Amino acid sequence: MSGSWPHLRLGVNIDHVATLRNARGGSHPDPIRAARVAAEAGADGITAHLREDRRHIGDADIDRLMAETKLPLNLEMAATDEMLAIALRHRPYACCLVPEKREERTTEGGLDAAAQHNQLAPFVTRLVDAGIRVSLFIEASRVQLAVAKAMGAHVVELHAGAYCDADNAGDFPKRDKELERIRQAAREVAEIGLEVHCGHGLSFDTVGPVAAIPEIVELNIGHFLVGEAIFSGLDSAIRRMRNLMDHSRRAAQGIASA
Repeated sequence: MSGSWPHLRLGVNIDHVATLRNARGGSHPDPIRAARVAAEAGADGITAHLREDRRHIGDADIDRLMAETKLPLNLEMAATDEMLAIALRHRPYACCLVPEKREERTTEGGLDAAAQHNQLAPFVTRLVDAGIRVSLFIEASRVQLAVAKAMGAHVVELHAGAYCDADNAGDFPKRDKELERIRQAAREVAEIGLEVHCGHGLSFDTVGPVAAIPEIVELNIGHFLVGEAIFSGLDSAIRRMRNLMDHSRRAAQGIASA
């Protein structure tokens, strides 16, 4: 591939700053302060998942993110009437519809958009009509991509969890297989005219090969950065991630353009 690739955006998920705050109660650490640090460190957007049980980000956090930060907000949410009402009231830059189970620790997989078409389609329509960019967090599957397009979504966010888990476990054949699945899905998403994002589990060790995929224009990373901040600081962790993403993207473009 030749020519200039799109800038690879970094969305920083601040959920687990709120998780740490909620473990003790009170107001520290402040997720809105984390959002400001992310902006200074090179993030392009902020992601926050307002869950039904409010286990980390709360309603007041969304109020403050909209009022006190300048980066665009990507609101992750389940397709429920409560969350739709909140999204329509705040009108964030983007909403990413994700599966949500109360018993899970984190989002365990992508939406089954095909099986849930009748439930999801009205939510997508309402959000689009309100001028909100809509993303579907789905597994890399041709059927799921076609349904996302038909619903009117603007963005597909590919789930990188299986790739990252395989790398962490040292199962490199599976890691390579999962990475190729993401590459193929990214091509298919771009071919049908949707924007390609990717996230879940990305770290310093796993981000490079994903950042090198030319069709992907945004990575959403949270838990790893917040965890790394304990050792190096949030600013340092985000800057290092930003540099790794940019280096990988430039290197891949240079090889492809040679």
